[in-house]
Amino acid sequence: MATHLITGAGSGIGATVTGRLLERGDELWLLARDAGRAKELAERFPGARTLVGDLDEPGRLSWALSHQELPAQLDSLQHIAGVVELGEVAELTPKVWDVTLAANLVAPAELTRLLLPQLRLARGHVLFVNSGAGLRANPQWAAYAASKHGLKALADALRAEENGNGIRVTSVYPGRTATPMQEKVHRQEGREYDPERWITPDAVATTLLTALDLPRSAEVTDLTVKPSA
Repeated sequence: MATHLITGAGSGIGATVTGRLLERGDELWLLARDAGRAKELAERFPGARTLVGDLDEPGRLSWALSHQELPAQLDSLQHIAGVVELGEVAELTPKVWDVTLAANLVAPAELTRLLLPQLRLARGHVLFVNSGAGLRANPQWAAYAASKHGLKALADALRAEENGNGIRVTSVYPGRTATPMQEKVHRQEGREYDPERWITPDAVATTLLTALDLPRSAEVTDLTVKPSA
């Protein structure tokens, strides 16, 4: 039985991955932003354990986790949570930049740092759900794309640094996926949202699990997933 810690388990891709790992009997630890959210996750995913830590405040994650029981070792740490706020560079305020970079880049870096001892013990796997925006930047996507470009750099550096400790690192770059975040993006763009046009969360979850289940003799470093139509 493998042990995994997942962020973003409450909806979309994270919820799908959580459900599938529970079905196969793995041990799950789910990060929640507060106690109320942790209670909701525990009720939704019976058998999973929860930790409380707010990704919007990465500077407090060390303090938060130091007051809670942590897994003894981790076979995977899956960074699936994320935030998005569209806007042209001429309109984006420092607050938007701070919130976006904190949740999408600084918090994953800090959470990884704090859990590296457990990952090293298990020769585990760090999976980053990045985005197509992590490979290119379009108008109105500056803050989000910058955070995801940074996330790619984080993953690449981590892979080189921790290879000798047996840790595998994978970045997955989904195109538009039918999640609540995508619905929000469509509202910001002023477009009608049709989930049938986009990748299903299950397809992205399958991509993550494929990388995770690869034999130890191989490592998938980067995977791009696009809508088929």
